[in-house]
Amino acid sequence: MNRLRNRLILVFILATLVPVCLTIWTTLSLLELSRGLAPLAELDGVSRSLETTGRELYTISKEALRRDAEEGRVAPRKLAPAEAQAFWDSGEADQFELAGERGDRLEYFVRHSDNKHGDEVWIYSRPMGVAMGDLTAQYAAAREALQRSNVHDSRRGFRWTLIAVASALWLAAMGALVFLAHRISRPVQELTEGLRRVAAGDLDARVAVAGGFGLDDGLGLGPGGLDEIGEAVAAFNHMADQLQRSRERLIHVTRVASWQALARKMAHEVKNSLTPIRLTMEEIISRSATQMGSAGAPFLEQAAQIVADEVQTLEKRVKAFSEFASEPPVMPAEIDLNALVEERIAFLKSAHPEVTYDMRLAPERPTAMADPDLIKGVLTNLLENAAEAARPGGKVLASTSIAGSRLNVEVQDSGPGLSAQARSTLFEPTISFKKGGMGLGLSIARRSALLCGGDLQAFDGELGGAGFRVVLTSVETGV
Repeated sequence: MNRLRNRLILVFILATLVPVCLTIWTTLSLLELSRGLAPLAELDGVSRSLETTGRELYTISKEALRRDAEEGRVAPRKLAPAEAQAFWDSGEADQFELAGERGDRLEYFVRHSDNKHGDEVWIYSRPMGVAMGDLTAQYAAAREALQRSNVHDSRRGFRWTLIAVASALWLAAMGALVFLAHRISRPVQELTEGLRRVAAGDLDARVAVAGGFGLDDGLGLGPGGLDEIGEAVAAFNHMADQLQRSRERLIHVTRVASWQALARKMAHEVKNSLTPIRLTMEEIISRSATQMGSAGAPFLEQAAQIVADEVQTLEKRVKAFSEFASEPPVMPAEIDLNALVEERIAFLKSAHPEVTYDMRLAPERPTAMADPDLIKGVLTNLLENAAEAARPGGKVLASTSIAGSRLNVEVQDSGPGLSAQARSTLFEPTISFKKGGMGLGLSIARRSALLCGGDLQAFDGELGGAGFRVVLTSVETGV
């Protein structure tokens, strides 16, 4: 099932990686284009042009002043070496300097020596026509602004920041997808495993229902509070429950069918043997009164009567097995379960005056589609058993309820409850430990419920004793 998760991750990568790369490329391209449109970019160009222009103007001005000085077109101003100490100490033959407050005059210093005047410094000067000081200050300010803005470093930093942020967001989304893919694939994997177990015959397999991507976290919830996967898991559990109940019913029907076949055979054979025995004993009783002496007649008559009574009891048991083995015709009709429960309790209450009967009837008055005679027999059996289990001073509770398309009739008692051994053979035709019981009551009751399209189930009652639930089909769904 990891293939589903891997496919979700692959789809996410294909669906997001290409757009993310295109977004980064487009953003960086626009950033590069915007650099040419930015005022700082213009300032950079102007400052460099200003620098070049200033250097060329200074160079041209120097050459022109040097040439004018050599050709005598500019008159020099003579200084003693002490007046131009810095130049004289430099040892250079000549030197150019900008003078004036704004650097708008160029001065040319030249060493001069002769026999008449000795060592002197001649200075030739001419205006620049441009305030080189202002030009230099403007250039320095522009370069300082550019240095502070650090355009290129900012662009590079912006690029890596964009890549880092986009990568972090993508990785975060990737992590969220891996988490969600696991949340989605895990219930599907559990559902697949449950289906595999059911296919292998394990009808006890169930899958825990989780909501919203495993899942009821508010993402895509259905009307029942679950998403599609949750609904699928709930449907699987319901299917497994139905299969388990169907298998239990099939097993019960199969066992009952086996017991019915055995009961028919045994009833036939026992009846064939009991009939001549009973007739013979009745003949012995009738002859003993006329042919035997007064001394032996009473004893013989009593013994024969005992045998005849026991044979009659056996015949009743054989008749019960014959009824168990027969399949009664089912005549479905609408049944008001509340009225039927009230009628059965009113009918049986006089037989058990020492037992308290309580009723908890559904206000909707559930109406079932079933055979009234069969359901009457089922309720009579359950109420009789409950009264006998509750014993004098005990309590019996009968209730009706509606659960979707199913109707429930429950009978509970305050008796000792059912042992584990009794539960294992509860609905099988076995030997009864109840006085006068045939061991067939619950088996016949469940068979009657199954014939009506329902079922009979045992549960732990709220009164502390046993509880039995008759499940029937409502009129709306029963056809």
